[in-house]
Amino acid sequence: MIQIDLKLFVTLAKYLPVGSQAHEIKEGTCVNDLIRDLGIPHDIVKLIFINGKKQDGNYCIQHKDRVGMFPPVGGG
Repeated sequence: MIQIDLKLFVTLAKYLPVGSQAHEIKEGTCVNDLIRDLGIPHDIVKLIFINGKKQDGNYCIQHKDRVGMFPPVGGG
């Protein structure tokens, strides 16, 4: 198991597990796997940031990564 810092923003926040500051996942987990494991509908994740850099769902998460996900955001 590895530990990550997980942050889900706006409407995704309801999927955030308790104690996500040190969220544990299996080694070799990709972002798409994490999205599925958290029960987040895949189509509502529009932006993925790992350690402050934009990534896609195929990124393999590493120990101590900071993972942030955002839904579609509108403005005016």
